[in-house]
Amino acid sequence: MKVALIQLAYGDDESVADRTARVADLVRAQAGHDLVVLPELWSAGGFDYTEWAGRAEPVDGPVAQALATAARDAGVTLHGGSIVERGEPAGGGGDRGLWNTSLVFSPEGDLVATYRKIHRFGFGEGEPSLLDAGEELVVVGVPVADGGTVSVGLSTCYDLRFPELYRRLLDRGAEVFAIPAAWPRKRVGHWALLGQARAVEDQCVVLQCNTAGTHAGHEMGGHSQVVDATGKVLVAAGLDEEVLSIDIDTAATQQWRRAFPVLPDRRLA
Repeated sequence: MKVALIQLAYGDDESVADRTARVADLVRAQAGHDLVVLPELWSAGGFDYTEWAGRAEPVDGPVAQALATAARDAGVTLHGGSIVERGEPAGGGGDRGLWNTSLVFSPEGDLVATYRKIHRFGFGEGEPSLLDAGEELVVVGVPVADGGTVSVGLSTCYDLRFPELYRRLLDRGAEVFAIPAAWPRKRVGHWALLGQARAVEDQCVVLQCNTAGTHAGHEMGGHSQVVDATGKVLVAAGLDEEVLSIDIDTAATQQWRRAFPVLPDRRLA
């Protein structure tokens, strides 16, 4: 599976419309990849809390439409990072009708999966005070050039700190975890370490696509990385905008699981 992670950098001086156009062009430039991944909340601004409600849109809104077109033009499966989704509240007293939602588009430009972030970062403020929590686990099949399909489990940023989520994605057949993020520089050591931990304990490939640049007073951590199922970092970015491109040997994951069969020894579900 050939993968591109677009570690996007942006600041406060770039409009959402300009950034969306720039991102669509970056996606189109990745033609020839099977899967392209963008960072979390790149259109709304990962830490631009005060702007989220105004930048929220449905899953068929203008950002989503631009991403769908770019995926079709490039002929790739596109994990569009995430948007602030505006939808119908579920009916509970505290529902806001806003979610941190990942969108996945097929090479034909169809929306084939959505994932609403389950673990909201902010310790009672930020995401927990502004957005609703997702509830559904999502694993999506990504077609690859040899005619096969790779099962990719979806999660977002702060989810990375909760290993039980990844165990459940593993049990649903995930071979790869895709993790878009807006992870700040001051905690980027945890970002790198936890990605390797999730890879080792679940014997899955981990794709971590972080944000670069500085916005809303927060310097982002960059350091996107691809980790194989043994925990080895195959490729990593620095602090600036960068595209990581790599061919992943997905067959090696199954070979490693057979060679070091730790998963069958699990005793606690």
